Amino acid sequence: MKTTRLLLALLVFTISCNQKTSQTDNVETEKDPHTFSEPDKAVVKHLDLDIKVNFDTKQISGKASWSINNIAKTDHIIFDTKLLEIQKVTVGADEKETKFSFGAVDSILGKPLQIEITDADTLVHIYYTTSKDAGALQWLEPQQTLGKKQPFLFTQSEPILARSWVPSQDGPGIRFTYNATVSVPKELLAVMSAENPQQKNADGVYHFKQTHPIPSYLLALAVGDLAFKPVDERTGVYAEPAMLEKAAWEFADMGKMVTAAEKLYGPYRWGRYDVLVLPPSFPYGGMENPNLTFATPTVIAGDRSLVSLVAHELAHSWSGNLVTNATWNDMWLNEGFTTYFQQRITEAVYGPAEAKMQEVLSRQALTDVVKEKGATSKDTKLKGDYKGRDPDEGSSDIVYDKGYAFLQTIEAAAGREKFDAFLKDYFNTYAFQSRNTEQFVDYLNKELIKGDKALAGKIMVNEWVYQPGIPKNIPPSISEDFTKIDSAIANLRKAPVTGLHQHIKSTNELLYFLSHLPAGLTTGEMVQLDKEFNFTPSGNSEVQAAWYVLAIHHQYHPADAYIEKFLTEVGRRKFLRPLYKEMIKTPDGKAWAQRIYAKARANYHPVSYTTIDELLK
Repeated sequence: MKTTRLLLALLVFTISCNQKTSQTDNVETEKDPHTFSEPDKAVVKHLDLDIKVNFDTKQISGKASWSINNIAKTDHIIFDTKLLEIQKVTVGADEKETKFSFGAVDSILGKPLQIEITDADTLVHIYYTTSKDAGALQWLEPQQTLGKKQPFLFTQSEPILARSWVPSQDGPGIRFTYNATVSVPKELLAVMSAENPQQKNADGVYHFKQTHPIPSYLLALAVGDLAFKPVDERTGVYAEPAMLEKAAWEFADMGKMVTAAEKLYGPYRWGRYDVLVLPPSFPYGGMENPNLTFATPTVIAGDRSLVSLVAHELAHSWSGNLVTNATWNDMWLNEGFTTYFQQRITEAVYGPAEAKMQEVLSRQALTDVVKEKGATSKDTKLKGDYKGRDPDEGSSDIVYDKGYAFLQTIEAAAGREKFDAFLKDYFNTYAFQSRNTEQFVDYLNKELIKGDKALAGKIMVNEWVYQPGIPKNIPPSISEDFTKIDSAIANLRKAPVTGLHQHIKSTNELLYFLSHLPAGLTTGEMVQLDKEFNFTPSGNSEVQAAWYVLAIHHQYHPADAYIEKFLTEVGRRKFLRPLYKEMIKTPDGKAWAQRIYAKARANYHPVSYTTIDELLK
């Protein structure tokens, strides 16, 4: 990759001057290929956002006031925008109007906004309005919500969609603090990735403060008919009123998770940790917005069996939000670390057996994605290369599950106690900073491996980080619970399935069972399995999605109506993609998929429908 090299020390100083400087700070970094901004010349420091949310026009309008540091004493500063209408730009406390211009449009990145400044300018005000097609925004009609009475808005800024609702320097290596004033209809509540109100006020004007520097992808807003219920003194749940009690019960272990995480890797630094349960069109399982995780309602299973998602998003409060990948080519530093951390929280709260089952499922996902992409595919390397592509393409099981397996490999080689101390020091050393892959590898070599050739040989850093496929030193992964299921599957066609549901009960057990069923199941066998486990009408979204893929593959038509209902109501991309992908394997299935999608697309977030558009074209 051709890169423009920047001196990291200068950028780190300007963004987080109060942080500890390490011996690795002399490692040079590549230019972020997914932002037009030039943070080595002029960089943002703080945002004062004053906006109004208009549900009638489905637009946000207002003013983004950026405090800037003109490092190079340049005559301009560059922001990222996508489909934004810029009315005017002013500079200084007295708001003197200044000239601005746009660069060429890039279909992925949007277009750069170049603003004229002087050496003395430290404040830039951008007056703007969002497009109805803003990729970060999903506007829901009342009938698309649980309550059916009020509209709803939520944002999804990761990876490079913040620029579609706030003009910003939209790269994960650029951090800023922010204050916000948000005006919404008075019957609705607004919440953000910041310190939040816990109840509605009379005028619909809400004020927010985020005192820790964050990258733009963690800028988040939701507006709707929301209520709040505490779980303990520093955790709680926001949801539509009809969902609130269910959500609070489901997430009752949030406080235990925070405590377990702190014991592992140091204090939680963000104040409160709350979860917002969104309408079902939310495209992800969760989004780790600081202070307030955004979560899909598909994790509300009624038995707390899917709350590992909360453990994952909580873990991001250290790996991702506290220490962030410098570019989206380094996404594994966020997601691989977080998947490892999630498993450690799960082990501490729910026990080793539960964690081991999740580990085996993760390993299975890694094997599957490498098989799908090809063992020599460059997209199976941990260090990615998404220049010229949407970095959302990098959000695959590689960054999650290969990253997790790499950290397991380091743990196995160095020992858990030593590795835990290393990770805790890493989070403390680079708190509220961004790091790239090369910087982490350098830190690993200097602070853990320390020239120990035997240890380096056990870890095999280069093979894991810079080579495709799965290295040969990956640790074994075995679950005794799953071994018992293997025996049941081996005898599946030799004995009746009656009574199996008494032994295969948990979500992890059911998912493993479904993924290891023999090929070529007959309609009769599908009927027997469905009768035994009640898969088709299951209220567990993970189990439903796995079963529905099998139902489509085996043309098990009793599930058809349920599949259509699921695809129409649920917008989580993790479920949509494999279901549509299985449907389009046959001409009849593709026609069916297109009929469903014609009705369902309006309920999907742009993150999801962009993926399905490409699949069905």
